[in-house]
Amino acid sequence: MPRVTSLIRHLSAATMSPRAPGSMTPDRMVAHSLVVERADGITLVDTGFGTADLAQRRMGKAFIGLMGLDLDPASTALHQLEALGYKAGDVTDIVVTHLDLDHAGGLGDFPDAKVHVFSDELAAARASKALREKNRYIQAQWAHNPTWVEHSVEGDSWLGFDSVAAIDEDVLLVPTRGHTRGHCAVAVRRPSGGWFLHAGDAYFNTGEKNTPPTCPSGLTMFQNLVQMDKKARHENADRLRSLHAEHGPGSGSSEVVTMFCAHDAAEFDALKDVTN
Repeated sequence: MPRVTSLIRHLSAATMSPRAPGSMTPDRMVAHSLVVERADGITLVDTGFGTADLAQRRMGKAFIGLMGLDLDPASTALHQLEALGYKAGDVTDIVVTHLDLDHAGGLGDFPDAKVHVFSDELAAARASKALREKNRYIQAQWAHNPTWVEHSVEGDSWLGFDSVAAIDEDVLLVPTRGHTRGHCAVAVRRPSGGWFLHAGDAYFNTGEKNTPPTCPSGLTMFQNLVQMDKKARHENADRLRSLHAEHGPGSGSSEVVTMFCAHDAAEFDALKDVTN
């Protein structure tokens, strides 16, 4: 039977104020997570940082300082869900766009949840062969040995994207590799019709959805620095721009897609009170 979604909430599981001169980076960045509420449990899309990350300063002094990370434990997804009346055990499934430290830190706060990820991403995180991978993954974040559900790049299609993997008919993993080896966007069907698309780190600034794209110089440099496959990242950014043009709000499409990335505060602020 399909798992019927009753409500979708937008949370930010981190607040960052990057230390960069002038307009190189935004004044504020978030860690945008989706909470998909169903009768049989909650599916969480990305987790931000977790309670152990903040308590133990797992990210390191340099990262915390450069990113201006707010270490308040009330910012964690777990704390925010508890404030809404839920328990950690109510989260049955977690879908990660990728396993970077600022997306997978909360996995340990929900130890009983199944964790859905593309196989290539999990393999890359476990091996951490390249220097860029050694610095971006914190294996302590999944030292509790979660129940991994590995998805392969499959043959289904969704609005022009091929090889989409379905968790169920309402939650889809859309391959958008490049930032990492197994990065994906996550499409979630809205109860009111249409879709939310959590694009993770496939882009960093809302201006990148436009044609021509715009982005603060610091974020552009960062994306170039950490990308694992330049060609794939740019190709997928182009595909996301086309999707936004053809199916975004105001496009007149019968399948409206409201797209957002993980870190743009303006996109989060526009959606934080939207629940369907």
